[in-house]
Amino acid sequence: MTFTSYILFGILLVVLVVAIHHRLKTYSAIRSQIISAFGIIWAGLVIASGMIDNISLNTVIEMGSKEPENAMLVFSATNIITEGLGGGNEIVGGIWVLLLSLTALKGNLFSKPLNFLGILVGVAGILTAYPLDIFTEIFGISQIVWFLWIGVFMIRKPMIGSTN
Repeated sequence: MTFTSYILFGILLVVLVVAIHHRLKTYSAIRSQIISAFGIIWAGLVIASGMIDNISLNTVIEMGSKEPENAMLVFSATNIITEGLGGGNEIVGGIWVLLLSLTALKGNLFSKPLNFLGILVGVAGILTAYPLDIFTEIFGISQIVWFLWIGVFMIRKPMIGSTN
């Protein structure tokens, strides 16, 4: 589950960020670079979170039978790191989606409803800085819908003149 939720998602996110970069760079090269930087940073944080979670889980399982109290301490410590990097704190992802959606709205690059959903996703992601689970839940659910929608949009409306 961790591999799919974090590592595979992070890898696929890199592909999406690069594809969106190519679409946006014809509209605004500088904005596209800034947006892509946030997307790549987010992908790196997500992948790092997944790798830390995978490694720590093996350590906790090994320690569990011999030193259950220490295993819980290790689990708690690594869980804090995982959540801080990209499990429960979605500020960087929120900034990426928000900047992307505002730029796409201004340039009429995606449909308006998709951009408005992206703005909601981005704001919810940024608000995960507050320790309220509702923002994380809104971000997670709306993000799934946004990712599916943007994927379908990009497949159905390829860039004009694109050979890749």
